[in-house]
Amino acid sequence: MKKAIYPGTFDPITLGHIDMVQRAVKGCTHLIVGVAKSTPKNVWFSTEERVELVQDALKHLDNVEVKVFEGLLVDFAQKENAGFIIRGVRAFSDFEYELQMALMNRKLAPEIETMFLMPAEEYSYISSSRVREITALGGDIGRYVTPATLQALKDKLISRHETKDTPRRSAAGG
Repeated sequence: MKKAIYPGTFDPITLGHIDMVQRAVKGCTHLIVGVAKSTPKNVWFSTEERVELVQDALKHLDNVEVKVFEGLLVDFAQKENAGFIIRGVRAFSDFEYELQMALMNRKLAPEIETMFLMPAEEYSYISSSRVREITALGGDIGRYVTPATLQALKDKLISRHETKDTPRRSAAGG
């Protein structure tokens, strides 16, 4: 495998994502971690913040590059001349969704293959949405994310609470 793309929202990047990247780089000469710019998901972090966290988490890997993309994943893969898309599958429910996506991508761009990887067992239940949920409820997520991501989540939670607690004024000043 030459060049591959591992796409995602990464809101935030977790140790499960990092495990997937470390597994994927074993099989390719160059891996692009594609951070989705626009997403239907309710994200906590801006695109720029997500890119910074991903870059920090993966800085120890030489053949990994982080890029933002929007639009169709296969268009991004074609633009980057990547022959493979890497997708993580944690459970059967992931597989159903990922299989449908892979089959559609094959119809759109038959020259690009999708490869499914399973995370290490200790990361098989971790997801960004669960990490955000546990954070919001005051739980300890330190064992699921890097120290930089942990701090960013704490900071984001504080700013989200401050925004909710700040009284809003009308345009008339009242």
